[in-house]
Amino acid sequence: MNSPARDLLQRLRRHRAEPRTGIADILRHHAEPLPAEDSPAFGQMFNRFADAKVVLIGEASHGTHDFYRTRAAITRHLIEHHGFAIVAVEADWPDAGQIDRCVRDLGPSAWKQQAFARFPSWMWRNSDVQAFVRWLRDHNLGQPAARRVEFRGLDVYSLRHSIDEVLDYLDKSHPHLSRDARHRYGCLTPWHDDPALYGHFTERGNLATCEDAVVEQLNSLLAERLDPLIQDDEGFFSAVQNARVVRAAEQYYRAMYRGGKSSWNLRDRHMFDTLQSLLEHRGPGAKAVVWAHNSHIGNAAATRMGWEGEFNIGQLCRMAYGRDAVLLGMGTDHGSVAAADDWDAPMKIKPVVPALAGSWEREFLLAGVGASLTDWRTAPDEDLLDALSEPLLERAIGVIYRPETERQSHYFEAVLAEQFDAWLWFEQTEAVTPLPAPHPLENEEDTFPFGL
Repeated sequence: MNSPARDLLQRLRRHRAEPRTGIADILRHHAEPLPAEDSPAFGQMFNRFADAKVVLIGEASHGTHDFYRTRAAITRHLIEHHGFAIVAVEADWPDAGQIDRCVRDLGPSAWKQQAFARFPSWMWRNSDVQAFVRWLRDHNLGQPAARRVEFRGLDVYSLRHSIDEVLDYLDKSHPHLSRDARHRYGCLTPWHDDPALYGHFTERGNLATCEDAVVEQLNSLLAERLDPLIQDDEGFFSAVQNARVVRAAEQYYRAMYRGGKSSWNLRDRHMFDTLQSLLEHRGPGAKAVVWAHNSHIGNAAATRMGWEGEFNIGQLCRMAYGRDAVLLGMGTDHGSVAAADDWDAPMKIKPVVPALAGSWEREFLLAGVGASLTDWRTAPDEDLLDALSEPLLERAIGVIYRPETERQSHYFEAVLAEQFDAWLWFEQTEAVTPLPAPHPLENEEDTFPFGL
């Protein structure tokens, strides 16, 4: 175990033996009440973070309206007033690509599937995301093409659709390469509908892997980058990113069956690498906002995750960009959330139970400021940093919520001072409003996010 992890565990043991008192009083003193999000004063509160290259905005759940609404308001301000030109989200590249083509007016996508149609569709197919991307399209239409803001996906789950995107691009633009690409990707064809089975049979059933084939296909595309006619081509850039997704997904589904932390680390490494590719592609001075769960955004080195060997995109951004990366977390005490009981189960609106004693959420509740920003990056205060350096519990609700086993299922220890640069707090929150599920019939035009 490395020295920082050892030090944190020693502090955790001391905390359990001698619980700290007075944290809520210090939080009350430093909490800045949040103005209404449609007021100029709200956006101005976040000017303090505009010097960053990357602002990562977390959420304590994937189904909370207040988190989505606030994150969108911050992002609008950073776009309008501080030149942020990339919105990179915890979503699949092909799905986000359809939204990107809409908001930048790049014409219809060749991909005919419906965006964000698979579980958990409500995570991105909801009224808050719809409102933001409508605003983004209106904003972009007033800008020259080179200055329009991108909406991009960072995640790794789109194996089948990313293969389809690569092949469609090659069919249209480089037909001499498409036959070889089909042959290479043919190795994965039997597993399109259930890629987890591919991981099972390669790791436990001695099935030969497709690793060499997908790496060879990516390298084949990258070799075309030398052609000056396609260096700046959006279609080529997207095809390369999809080929990178296929490579990462092939590794990810195998890593799932090895145990340990490898699948989580592979996924977050891919998200970080994609973010870096986006910044490089945009050019010098590019600035990005990242939307993802707190567990991806907050520096994992300051949490139980990191102490046990996991890292995340927040930690990698901190290492790569230092102070030029701002990590913002969000939390709540009670309310409602959109979530499922199990993976692929129906979405429900569930009550969020009050936070446990010994958690950061309970301390912010006791501070008594209903909606606030607590910032320790801009003007660090010794008393605040000392209070936030205690290892306390922190709640994380994903697309599954099991309140009956909440302590085991949804809490982990974290040192807030080192995990984030600031914390947005909402005492009571409401679930997102999902949009109607996409129609299952193929070839039906999907009007999300602009249809009524």
